[in-house]
Amino acid sequence: MNKKRRKIVFYVLLTLLALIWLIPVITVFITALKSQGDFYSGESLFSLPEKMKWSNFADAWTKGRLGQYMKNGLVICLMKVPLGILVESMAAFAITRLQVKHKTGIFVFFLMGMMLPHQMALIPLNRFFSAHNLINQYGGLFVVYIGFGIGYGVLVFRGFMRTIPKDLDEAAYIDGCGVARLYWDIILPNVKPALATVFIIDFLSTWNEFLLQSILITKDSLRTVPNGLMSFIGEYGTDYGLLNAGVLISIIPVLAVYLAFQNYFVEGMSGAVKQ
Repeated sequence: MNKKRRKIVFYVLLTLLALIWLIPVITVFITALKSQGDFYSGESLFSLPEKMKWSNFADAWTKGRLGQYMKNGLVICLMKVPLGILVESMAAFAITRLQVKHKTGIFVFFLMGMMLPHQMALIPLNRFFSAHNLINQYGGLFVVYIGFGIGYGVLVFRGFMRTIPKDLDEAAYIDGCGVARLYWDIILPNVKPALATVFIIDFLSTWNEFLLQSILITKDSLRTVPNGLMSFIGEYGTDYGLLNAGVLISIIPVLAVYLAFQNYFVEGMSGAVKQ
């Protein structure tokens, strides 16, 4: 098989994979346009309804209070994600650029945090938050989110910072640059791909996090999208058209963040594993 044929086969396979990936998206979109009667009519999931119910999107936003849930989610993400990135990048900076004892042990300690399942911490966290009146407080939620995400962030930043020549540090010190300026003016501008990668993944995981928030945030007015969508599911029935419309609306912020930083994403992931 010559090079041209291999290229054709390669693109055909990629097209098929893309179509397979799009099947759930198409199903969700079609379901979002159906009424309850259309959904339970026994027709194929891929069959369009006779009358498309575009009002499902408006009802999900207003009657389903999705607008409030998305606002809460954005508040949490836009406060927690930059704060988490600051903590993670500073930790990685200390491990890779400063004279710190037991660097490898500290790094392994951070990595061990990635091995702790969230489920193991549910009961201790709930008891601690209840005892200190931190239930329904975003501040406490930020601490938990940063704690569970710091291991991955340090892993990415450390791998990328290790590729930056130490000559930059020496030149900066000779010019009178302190540690703070070295971190802020020299290192951070050189790890933009890592910043974008961590921002995308951290934003996505925070936006979609359900388990921890379900026990730490119980007030409906403070819930975010994953917990808010659960309110679309009733005890005796579920309006699947409304639910799927809400799901489609909820992916818009995540998609926007990814499109904004996608140019740095692949480079950041490759830098995370460099030694």
